[in-house]
Amino acid sequence: MMEASKTVELDDFDRKILAILRKDGRITFTDLAQQVGLSKTPCQQRVRRLVEQGVISGFAAIVDPAKVGLDHVAFAEVRLSDTREAALREFNAAVRRIAEIEECHMIASSFDYLLKVRTSDMRRYRTVLGEKISSLPHVANTSTFVVMETVREAAR
Repeated sequence: MMEASKTVELDDFDRKILAILRKDGRITFTDLAQQVGLSKTPCQQRVRRLVEQGVISGFAAIVDPAKVGLDHVAFAEVRLSDTREAALREFNAAVRRIAEIEECHMIASSFDYLLKVRTSDMRRYRTVLGEKISSLPHVANTSTFVVMETVREAAR
């Protein structure tokens, strides 16, 4: 079972720092400090503390999927044949090994998991579904929803 994360107390400066870094993770500390209204050193200390506390879990490049040929998105509902804790752990571990699965969420619904799968096209998705997702541990059945257009997608 997943351990609950401890909530971290944030003040207005922390919230401003996080909002700015979510939009531009490459901003200089000088520019960040100026926008937040702090001097550079306290701003750096706050960012370091936010990283140490796990509020900021990393910095990454946001890649345009279409430019790298990965603009086909499908959501797959997955129903498991066994939902005991050991089976869930086994399924979760196996999902983490499939590169095409961009997100995996356990759902409280008539199915057990919702997967966001990103591939180059429908043919590749069909292969991933048939050879990888359907053969995950304890998968009883799946149902697919193909994205026609992404209206809004949050940057990670």
